[in-house]
Amino acid sequence: MKNSNWASLPIGPGESRGEGHVVADWVKDAPPRGFALVLGSFSLLNLFGNVRAAGFDANLWWIDLRALPMWFGNCLLLISACCLIAFAFRPQQSASRRLLTIACLSILAIVAALNAIEFYILWIRGSIRAGIPIPFSLFVCAALVAILFARVRQHEHRNDAKLLPTLAVCAACIAIFPFAQMLFFGKTDYRRSADIAVVLGARVYADGRPSDALADRVRTACNLYRNGTVKKLLFSGGPGDGAIHEAEGMKRMAIKLGVKPEDILLDAHGVNTQATVKNTEAVFQQLHASRVLVVSHFYHLPRIKLAYHREGWEVYTVPAKESYLLRQMPFNMAREVAALWVYYFRPLGTKQESAA
Repeated sequence: MKNSNWASLPIGPGESRGEGHVVADWVKDAPPRGFALVLGSFSLLNLFGNVRAAGFDANLWWIDLRALPMWFGNCLLLISACCLIAFAFRPQQSASRRLLTIACLSILAIVAALNAIEFYILWIRGSIRAGIPIPFSLFVCAALVAILFARVRQHEHRNDAKLLPTLAVCAACIAIFPFAQMLFFGKTDYRRSADIAVVLGARVYADGRPSDALADRVRTACNLYRNGTVKKLLFSGGPGDGAIHEAEGMKRMAIKLGVKPEDILLDAHGVNTQATVKNTEAVFQQLHASRVLVVSHFYHLPRIKLAYHREGWEVYTVPAKESYLLRQMPFNMAREVAALWVYYFRPLGTKQESAA
């Protein structure tokens, strides 16, 4: 007989389950409950955050429901979020709540699987170039299936189960999520014909030489220009180590690589990602740009995508082709974990301007 069947047998008076069985229950229950808590909380935060700040909703980062009517997708996420959070805190539920949770999870798991299939269709067609040929949607689907199986096995759950392991899994997911976005989204090349490509700056040395990171970004953008993918390049950056500005340093390198000076635009005030977004959207409007590419390193692209999305721009990201693995890459990725969450929560702390 399986251990799970033994675990469901009632414990007689004076009997107690061994410590090993208790630990095994924690290990078995914590992951699905932790996944449920993080997905439910993230969904709920996005839905209510969108009321506070238009464009805040980032549920697209974990599941794509755009094929459904917006009202239906939002209702599905709202009900699912409540069911997931309830399951995380009180696994033992009534029959009606259990069926509702199973129904919502089944729909979301099917949608996540379809998202993964769509990724592979685009990849096979050559519409995208996947640095890592595994879509994030597959992991989301696996997490939803794990929660679904745990929900079906209701008799194994107890409301007195320890919450600490569940919170630990939830915290781990929060830390891992930005890394997953960097690797699975950031390393995917979404290039397509566009009006302009924005290149975000990096260090320029005192003698005017671009750093290796900056050179990788400029070379990637120049390749887009030379093969006709984009018509113009917009270099955005801040002050360099010396007299040469980052944007000017990028322009000089681009001209050497064959880009016509008249096809180069500069943003000298792109001191950070948010500033670049604000400055460049004015240029997009002047050029009547209908499609925009953005070039930077893979770890930077999720935050760039988020920042442009919040301003109402649908940009397509292109990861810089790296000449070699940068020594500071682990530091850059670790810094982006905090930076991505800061950018995500920022609109909630910003007072929204009232319409004139």
